[in-house]
Amino acid sequence: VAGLQAIATARRLGAVVEAYDVRSATREQVKSLGAKFVETGVSADGAGGYARELTAEEKTKQQEALDARIAAVDTVISTASVPGRKAPVIISKAAVERMRAGSVIVDIAAEQGGNCELTKAGETVVTANGVKVIGPTTPARCTRAISSTSSNRRSTRAASSTSIGRMKFSPAQCSRTTASSNTKPPAKRWKVKQT
Repeated sequence: VAGLQAIATARRLGAVVEAYDVRSATREQVKSLGAKFVETGVSADGAGGYARELTAEEKTKQQEALDARIAAVDTVISTASVPGRKAPVIISKAAVERMRAGSVIVDIAAEQGGNCELTKAGETVVTANGVKVIGPTTPARCTRAISSTSSNRRSTRAASSTSIGRMKFSPAQCSRTTASSNTKPPAKRWKVKQT
């Protein structure tokens, strides 16, 4: 449920979202929220809607596919946990080392050991290559951390992509426009005027 909520929130904020789960039933749920399902070739459906434990071969295949995708994204929100057991490690140190500076990993399973090799419960770890690994101990704290780090990342990108090197946003500089379609409520967009 936490993963689906993260997908829905990220999509509402305009993010391009990819998602993965070892349970094949989640494929349709992910797609229904507008995200792309990451295919790893591994399916581990178990009894009662839970995932079964992966074999060593399946873990290797999954890790190879996920490492490639993780290295290409700016933000990873991991939520994989098993009731009463240590959380599965699905984000390798090698994948984190390949991520761009300023990228963020929010490991919601931090209290159960974490989904990332570098997660420390209750701490934010900044790696040598500038990736933040956030290990909240209370999932309710995740929203602020994700919002703050994501907006900082976007601001840094916007500033580095302009010829001036700095953008100022104020109500006087922005004019509001509305885009609409037949099936969705109007999406609000902002036009930015550079000074």
